[in-house]
Amino acid sequence: MSERHLQIIGLKPEAKEEYIRLHHIVWPEVEARLSASNIENYTIFNHGDLLLGYFEYTGIDYAADMAAMAADPITQQWWKLTDPCQQPLPAAAAAGKMWDDAVELWHLA
Repeated sequence: MSERHLQIIGLKPEAKEEYIRLHHIVWPEVEARLSASNIENYTIFNHGDLLLGYFEYTGIDYAADMAAMAADPITQQWWKLTDPCQQPLPAAAAAGKMWDDAVELWHLA
């Protein structure tokens, strides 16, 4: 069984082209780390000045898998490129996070 996640973050208008460019060539090591952290069906959507990230988590320890991803040196290098393009929403920023988590209300199975 998988958990569905939707996360939201702002996209700085002046950095939109750079963010899109970076995601045309996502590093294979970053994709491998996502898979190793039990992330599947990961998609990032753009809507105006927002980014919406949808993924399915298939592991058994989400916190440990996210910590392993955050500790990965290649992923950290990738985030140094992508983070300046992003603007956390107020609730996420107040919690010290980049991406804000949406709450699932309904799912058609």
